[in-house]
Amino acid sequence: MSLPYKSELISRAKELRNKATPQENHLWYDFLRTYPVRFQRQKTIGSFIADFYCHAAKIVIEIDGSQHYDPQGTAYDAERTAILEEYGLEILRFSNRDVNTRFQSVCEMIDHEVKRRMGTENSFSR
Repeated sequence: MSLPYKSELISRAKELRNKATPQENHLWYDFLRTYPVRFQRQKTIGSFIADFYCHAAKIVIEIDGSQHYDPQGTAYDAERTAILEEYGLEILRFSNRDVNTRFQSVCEMIDHEVKRRMGTENSFSR
């Protein structure tokens, strides 16, 4: 099943790929780009743009900067998560700090969740 998206967001998604944060680039270039299951960067889903998306596991990964931790950002993220979950997606959120200070743990959590969602706990390794 293909996810809905707004075509007018595609140019914005491309712009975000070109202006990725250091943390997004670190996760992409040092883990997700060569991960055995395909991930996409800045994927349009509905009226949102997800930082990373894995169709096979139906997982969205969000890397959150400081704006996500004020009351308005927290409320927006909760609403967005609820809408994305209606599509059967699991949302994994990590802070910039997580990526900067616990990179290996972040990668292990992603790997675990992909395998769990796909029912392939031990079928591929990194």
